[in-house]
Amino acid sequence: MDPTKDDTHAIVEFIDVLLRDGAVIQADVIVTVADIPLIGISLRAAIAGMTTMTEYGVFEEWDAAHRQRATTEERTASRSTQR
Repeated sequence: MDPTKDDTHAIVEFIDVLLRDGAVIQADVIVTVADIPLIGISLRAAIAGMTTMTEYGVFEEWDAAHRQRATTEERTASRSTQR
């Protein structure tokens, strides 16, 4: 029996690659009315898993703060159960 590729798993593979490797999306938009530019918008989004983000230095402060808070809450919970 030969292996076959099932197209239903394509979205799962896409999400896996996106979270593991990440992607950066950049767009520049100019809103015009009657050929008169009114608004300029510059958008940039980075999409990746938190592990990938912190490896590249994005969200380091946020990650450290949440890890610290989780550790503090865990210590408080363990003290409450010991009493």
